[in-house]
Amino acid sequence: MVLAELGRKITNALRSLGNATIINEDVLNSLLKEICTALIESDVNIRLVKQLRENVRAVIDFDEMAAGLNKRKIIQSAVFKELVRLIDPQVKAWQPTRGSSNVIMLVGLQGSGKTTTATKLAYFYQRKGWKTCMICADTFRAGAFDQLKQNATKARIPFYGSYTETDPVVIARDGVRKFEDESFEVIIVDTSGRHKQEDSLFEEMLQVSNAIEPDQVIYVMDASIGQACEAQASAFKSKVDVSSVIVTKLDGHAKGGGALSAVAATHSPIIFIGTGEHIEDFEPFRVQPFVQKLLGLGDLEGLVERVTELKLDENEELVKKLKQGVFTLRNMYEQFQNILKIGSFSQVLSAIPGLGQDLLTNDQEGHKRLKRLMTIMDSMNDYELDSNEGGRLFNRQPGRTLRVARGAGVSQAEVKLLLQQHTKFYSVIKKMGGIKGLFQSGPRGGMMGGAGGGPGAMGGSGGTPSLADMAAASRSVSAGQMAKLNQSMAKALDPRILQQMGGLPGLQNMMRQLQTGCGFGGRPG
Repeated sequence: MVLAELGRKITNALRSLGNATIINEDVLNSLLKEICTALIESDVNIRLVKQLRENVRAVIDFDEMAAGLNKRKIIQSAVFKELVRLIDPQVKAWQPTRGSSNVIMLVGLQGSGKTTTATKLAYFYQRKGWKTCMICADTFRAGAFDQLKQNATKARIPFYGSYTETDPVVIARDGVRKFEDESFEVIIVDTSGRHKQEDSLFEEMLQVSNAIEPDQVIYVMDASIGQACEAQASAFKSKVDVSSVIVTKLDGHAKGGGALSAVAATHSPIIFIGTGEHIEDFEPFRVQPFVQKLLGLGDLEGLVERVTELKLDENEELVKKLKQGVFTLRNMYEQFQNILKIGSFSQVLSAIPGLGQDLLTNDQEGHKRLKRLMTIMDSMNDYELDSNEGGRLFNRQPGRTLRVARGAGVSQAEVKLLLQQHTKFYSVIKKMGGIKGLFQSGPRGGMMGGAGGGPGAMGGSGGTPSLADMAAASRSVSAGQMAKLNQSMAKALDPRILQQMGGLPGLQNMMRQLQTGCGFGGRPG
């Protein structure tokens, strides 16, 4: 994500406090200059940046500060709180009600990603157990219904639209009535957009809104326009009852910080952010955890929620095989499937304190490489996939390598590389007990029980990272900081697995192996 660059710059600025022998006005001014420059480069409004600077300086008074106080931690805490305030609209977002029909209407300019967002939103609630559906009331853009139909079919979400009806009000009204009669809980209506804020767009929105009486109107906004989001959001709020905002394309634009802060300035709650092109690249926007991840402090609670709802394939049988020294190519294929279910691997890593910022900077390339390896395995027969010999079988019978390469449309060198990766991946997976085995599943401790902030977890009262956590995470991981980070890691990982990995350094090394050695980065060499 491009915002990771902003996070790195701010973290590096905070890290400079650890290098300073004396904390004084000059050090504070230098720190604030670096942070403010990073925010402005991310297109945050200068007025908001100036306010952040003044608020931090108001908290830090070196003349009044007692001698025994830790100035570094006080400054770090003040910066964290102001970053949270910068993107917090301080307005509670609407929540759907179980057991009743909740009509959600999406509005926005053309090209902002409304139709894709409608699918992601429906899929999000569907995974949570809601009965969801979609309605295409966009009759302006050619192919809009085809796109929604294709997305909905792929995600197995019921949909409604028309190739013959040209009145979006009629389509929206009929669709809502149909799904309300069928007791759908979340009904998402996708409306027309325009290239600019035309009066006809607002008039159509009002007509559709009056016809269906939505419980929530969500403005879908493209992050690439940066701080211009403030003017757009305000314009839509003045015309139609916009109750919340979804910011899309946050993964690909340097102006994401400006977009988030600009929307917050309108006091409109941001409820979701789009972080990629895949249907899973969509997450609830929680201000404090977002800033924590931005600064490399992690979001263990969010990671628990993400992993538990994925329902990854059970790995008890795999663990038994691993104990017997067996790990077939089919086993590796299944583990790759679990990794793809998780979605953006760097998003998962960014939720673990101390891991996210330096690893897996190119998710798209990693997923492409991983799927290519799976394509090669798709060309193998059952005997090859289930053989305990793995690569040795292909070494003994080279004709198999040629056949698989031809079937997958790749070179023999790539097939041989896959077999080498199988050996490397086995060594990683054996220690982890499978991708799912990385996470504790018991009712006590671990991510399932302690991610909310027990002793040593990431979070003091109210979920705010403790000053000790901030101090540790604002510097690169070293031997001196390992104890503090391991307190957080122990809450996130099964202690036995963490010990098998060799502690945090071992985990970091494994993640790098998953990236470089098992198809997550680079090309076959």
